[in-house]
Amino acid sequence: MAVVLTGMGRDGADGTRAIRAAGGRAVAQDRETATIFSMPQAAIEVGGADRVLPLTEIGPGIVDLVDAVRHVP
Repeated sequence: MAVVLTGMGRDGADGTRAIRAAGGRAVAQDRETATIFSMPQAAIEVGGADRVLPLTEIGPGIVDLVDAVRHVP
């Protein structure tokens, strides 16, 4: 599981893409709640985010993704 929050740069993009390629999941913070959007934006642009959520919904979003994986037969 990866979570990319507000920040500068692109280093989160490669990490989230690698995590998803290995079967993991990733969440990125949305533009509206990020102080600096470039880090989550980079992850989103390379297809590294399963979900893009406002800060207040990231916790529940993680729980949903983990539950979905736990219930896969």
